[in-house]
Amino acid sequence: MKTHASPPPALGLPELALIAITFIWGGTFLVVQHAVTVSGPLAFVAARFAVAAAIGALICRGQLRQLSRAELFTGMAIGVSIFGGYALQTYGLMHISSSKSAFITAFYVPIVPLVQWLVFKQRPHPAVWVAVALAFVGLLLLTGTDGLSMAFGTGELITAVGAIAIALEIILISRVSPQLNILRVTIVQLATASLIALLLMPVMGEAPPALSQTFILSVLALGCASALIQYVMNWAQKRISATKATLIYAGEPVWAGVIGRIAGERLPALAIVGAILIIAAGILSEWRPKRRGGAAKAVQQ
Repeated sequence: MKTHASPPPALGLPELALIAITFIWGGTFLVVQHAVTVSGPLAFVAARFAVAAAIGALICRGQLRQLSRAELFTGMAIGVSIFGGYALQTYGLMHISSSKSAFITAFYVPIVPLVQWLVFKQRPHPAVWVAVALAFVGLLLLTGTDGLSMAFGTGELITAVGAIAIALEIILISRVSPQLNILRVTIVQLATASLIALLLMPVMGEAPPALSQTFILSVLALGCASALIQYVMNWAQKRISATKATLIYAGEPVWAGVIGRIAGERLPALAIVGAILIIAAGILSEWRPKRRGGAAKAVQQ
């Protein structure tokens, strides 16, 4: 008797969870932009991830005693990349709008296959090169006349570099061993990002911020959001491919753009075209044509 294996659902629980956190992630850009008006970027990153790590530790409690060396070093490696991505993104938001920051950050999507090639020797598909070129054109259009003259502003340049760190974070998360405890790894990575920011404050000459209502509420809100985002990313990427996860993440700047527009931000027409090109590049970089006969296989019983 021949039966046909059912293909896995296109939108299972991991996919739906990632879609949910991309919406939350998109909303954080606007909150960060308001927060850096009352706090230095490093202080905000340190406080944000300290709250997130504390939430994870409260949930985990006794489990931290079982922290293994592999979980410690894996969490620290991801934490370094998280710090790089979020710290540079926060610096950038001092100079550019939250919508523009989100779309430039989306540049990490086509960068992911290139970083995998450089770090793990995984040769990218030819479509990736087209996607990177498309994303770069989109980046030029998004930054306006400065971009077209190849003179990127401070905010745009810092945010674009931060996108590379986020690409590395996505790759590292996708390579977390199934044997590792996700909650413990998440706590370590959040604590690492917070500690690095805290240690760099005196080096960069950044003073502690005043404990204003804006700062406290922003830190608490984004601390909770960061804990949820990082845990769900770690959990979901153990269950679906990095390719599918990256495609879902490509929707994050769309949410940020919608939320920014509701808040009164307006991107010029040329910038909107650039944003669309960056999103299209992200989809193209992960798209692969299905081979014939690659559908469900018949099995003998």
